[in-house]
Amino acid sequence: MALENELMGHPAVKEAAVVAVPHPKWAERPLAAIVLREGAKVTPEELREYLLGRVAKFSVPDAFVFVDAIPRTTTGKFLKSALRERFKNHKL
Repeated sequence: MALENELMGHPAVKEAAVVAVPHPKWAERPLAAIVLREGAKVTPEELREYLLGRVAKFSVPDAFVFVDAIPRTTTGKFLKSALRERFKNHKL
């Protein structure tokens, strides 16, 4: 949650959810699903640079994917199981 909060602190990021996805060497690594603010632009490299010094280096996501919306539960919480399923074959 702290990593997601840091990402949402970036001026271009509206919402962010981080999930673990399979990694060939480390078993799992973080992937960040990002919803941008309307009209905003940012690259994965800019987000990575933004996080360095704000969070531990090992927790910086290996991948950033830009999505239109983050799936939610009926109570409005991020439905991370849907993100894990969607990105389970994402190549890091």
